[in-house]
Amino acid sequence: MSTARHGEQSAFERIGGRDGLNRLAVRFYEIMASSPDAAGIRAMHKADLAPIADSLGEFLMGWIGGPRDWFMREGRPCIMSLHRALPIGVDERDQWLACMKQALAETVSDEDLRAELEPAFFRIADAMRSR
Repeated sequence: MSTARHGEQSAFERIGGRDGLNRLAVRFYEIMASSPDAAGIRAMHKADLAPIADSLGEFLMGWIGGPRDWFMREGRPCIMSLHRALPIGVDERDQWLACMKQALAETVSDEDLRAELEPAFFRIADAMRSR
C-alpha cells in the first residue's frame, strides 16, 4: 500500500504511525458497535472488540507500509482465510466500508491520504466477500 516517493513521507508516517492506526482501528470498532446500520457485521464479532481492534491496527500497520509484525507472526493465517467462513456479501462489505470511511474522517486529518486509502479499503473489503 505504501505510496511514498523519494523525500516524501510514507502513508504509515502520514497517518501517525502505530498510534494513528490504533486510533483508526479503535474508532472503527466503536462506530461498528454503535451503528444500527452495521448490525450485520457487528453480529460476526465477539462481545469484546478490544482484541480485534488491536489486531486490525497491527494488520493495517503492515498493510500501509509500516512494520509487518502482524504478518510475521508464526502460524498467522492470511487475512482472506480469516474471513472466508463468514457470510460476507455486498451489504456486509458496504457496512464495513461505511464504518471505515467514518473512522477515517474522524481520525485522519490528511484529506489526500483519506482519498488514497478509501479506494484501497474498497478493494480489500470487496476481496473479503464470500457470497
